[in-house]
Amino acid sequence: MSRPDVSADPLDTVAAPVRVESEVKGSRFIGDLVPVVDLAAADAAIVAARREFSDARHHCTALVIGPDGARQRSNDDGEPSGTAGAPMLAVLRGARLTDVVVVVTRYFGGTLLGTGGLARAYGGAVTDAVAAATRLRRRTVRRVAVHTRHEDAGRLEHRLRIWAGARGQVEVAPGTYDAEGARFELALLPEASDALHTLLAEDGGAVHLDELGTALRRSPVDGA
Repeated sequence: MSRPDVSADPLDTVAAPVRVESEVKGSRFIGDLVPVVDLAAADAAIVAARREFSDARHHCTALVIGPDGARQRSNDDGEPSGTAGAPMLAVLRGARLTDVVVVVTRYFGGTLLGTGGLARAYGGAVTDAVAAATRLRRRTVRRVAVHTRHEDAGRLEHRLRIWAGARGQVEVAPGTYDAEGARFELALLPEASDALHTLLAEDGGAVHLDELGTALRRSPVDGA
């Protein structure tokens, strides 16, 4: 059976909502960066921000959703076209984030900022929010089941767990047993695939491997 393609460059998301505030020439900007699972959750976050700051003049938004960030949307919410939503979205894309929505609320301070000033202020609010967030790396992992005979199960499980612990790229679920033998489910990053096949080939027991598809894992980004 062919292996699933899990080699695409990963996108990140954020671990928890983040709020930042800034002031530009008297205008107050409040940026809310929120992790979401789908468009409905993003819309709910936008509604919540509008409700919390119902007296503000503008609630500009941008979102990126999906495993490859394919669903993207932005809204200037009354600001001059292209001065708010587009620069906000550009920051999210440049940061390689997905499954996030950002709402920047503006309280007008009485001084016009001009198109360039607006773009810098809205984009800057998102940049600050991204910098304050804890990033999570979204990785698609390969899921497999390893089957072996009862008499080989203890040795194989021991080897799998030592190997997985040393690599840090593999999760091994507790084994299950039935009349036909033992089964161990693994979730592994693509870098570990060839090494797993080598390990099983060297084990010397009767081993059968089934592909179970792929799954999404989120883990903290080093240095985030």
